[in-house]
Amino acid sequence: MIHGELKGLKAKQVKDLKKLENQRVRGDVLISQELAKRLASVAHSIGRTIGLIINRRGHVQDLVVGDAQRLYLPELGRQRGGGKRFRGVRLIRSVQVGERLSRDDLMDLSKLQLDLVAIMEVDEKGNSQKVIWAHLVPDNPKRLIWTIQEVQHNSKLDEDFSYFIAELEAEFERKQDRNITLSRDSAMLVYVRTKSDWNHKQRLAELHELCKTAGVEVVETYVQSRQKLDPKFATGKGALEEIELRCLQLGADILVYGQDLSSNQVARISTMTQLRVLDRTQLILDIFAQRARTRSGKLQVELAQLKYALPRLSKRGTFMSRLMGGIGGRGPGETKLETDRRRVYSRIHLLEQNIEKLNTQREESRKRRVQSELPTISIVGYTNAGKSTLLNTLTKSNVFSEDKLFATLDPTSRRLRFPEQREVVLTDTVGFIEDLPASLTEAFRATLAELADSNLLLHVVDISNSNFEEHIVSTNKILDSLGVKDTKTVMIFNKMDLLEPQKVSDLKLTFNGIFISAKKRIHIIDLLDEIDRWSLDYRARLTNNSR
Repeated sequence: MIHGELKGLKAKQVKDLKKLENQRVRGDVLISQELAKRLASVAHSIGRTIGLIINRRGHVQDLVVGDAQRLYLPELGRQRGGGKRFRGVRLIRSVQVGERLSRDDLMDLSKLQLDLVAIMEVDEKGNSQKVIWAHLVPDNPKRLIWTIQEVQHNSKLDEDFSYFIAELEAEFERKQDRNITLSRDSAMLVYVRTKSDWNHKQRLAELHELCKTAGVEVVETYVQSRQKLDPKFATGKGALEEIELRCLQLGADILVYGQDLSSNQVARISTMTQLRVLDRTQLILDIFAQRARTRSGKLQVELAQLKYALPRLSKRGTFMSRLMGGIGGRGPGETKLETDRRRVYSRIHLLEQNIEKLNTQREESRKRRVQSELPTISIVGYTNAGKSTLLNTLTKSNVFSEDKLFATLDPTSRRLRFPEQREVVLTDTVGFIEDLPASLTEAFRATLAELADSNLLLHVVDISNSNFEEHIVSTNKILDSLGVKDTKTVMIFNKMDLLEPQKVSDLKLTFNGIFISAKKRIHIIDLLDEIDRWSLDYRARLTNNSR
């Protein structure tokens, strides 16, 4: 059967094509000399690339006519053998002298599990020349999925193809059980390091933690240095082609970008690679969607999701449909993302109204606490610094805590009692992160606004993290933006048990604060004494002001 566009061809050229279709080669050769010559002659005559799909019996099963450079393969039917065996056909196509196996050739080889893909050069006189071919290979130390070979002239093509392909399939079956099995959400992490990006190692480490928290298995990281992000593909088209092929080799089905992408960039990357594309903001949104438990948290996450999706609705299509479900598309707002703009605006308005009602209730609770003159202490800090663990340790509570980013999303308050019936309220807050997405900051502003009514802040820092100084700076920036920079703050340097004693001693000479291990209850009494002294002073000031 002949596939492709035959318009513009002469009757003799169509007749020559049909003769190619009737050719047969021995089952033990890749392509016969006679068929190679005929293929080169016809391709030269019509000025288009021709592809032959040959089965193992040597029959030309399909003949495909493309344009000058590209073929569009027909539907090849069901695959043989449940994945351990190849499809039982090979693709051989004509190319101009100097061409190489294309990205499409290698994708067809891998995705369709063809026996082999080969290109045959046709010179300016219509003669067949060099042949380059690729075939799949089993699991190997280099984790390559194919190998490429070439011969300088088609006269060397008489290989024992039947024996070769049988042995290759047998090798696949032997190594099938040892192949690496990736999770459903396997991703390649892509990071563009720009000229001004001085802390890219920290950002990369944090991105890996974000992926881990979201349930994404990062199989490889691709870093490219550029002056700035490419406006179309972030990395540039050439680099994106390399990334696409590497994803194919590794079995990754998601591209996670370390920067925020525009809607146009996401659409172009997704269309070109046929992969799901997530940027940093959407990854964080997905984590928040997983963590939201209370009605307030779910409403705020859905609002953030919809505001993120709104400018992308005009670009929805293949790339938007890939974001639905799974990583980047879960949570309370997942079924709303494919609605039109009018319905999204309506939903956003309703969510804002509901959140405002909850904020009013929260405001009343804050007023009652102020009237009762009960001191309020908020635990703040970078995500995964150990804030929830500290709350549990101080109040003997059982608030959920986990060694992952954003384990706490909904604020939790507990009472801490001291002698003489003195009490304070301790509140655990959502963890901060550098460049927290604007949509999340806005959605959670009412929740974070409770910090403004706090009488004391406990700024928890994970000193076991090599970037803890940058975390302090990022947290202080967010606190400043919330208008609480003048609130008394006690620095708590947590996880000291993970450092050598000498290192802790050196840090104490540089940083002023209380060094503890919330998990192992080291120096917790020092922190309790500090809170007790502060509460006594706070009550004394209240008494003096009331006189």
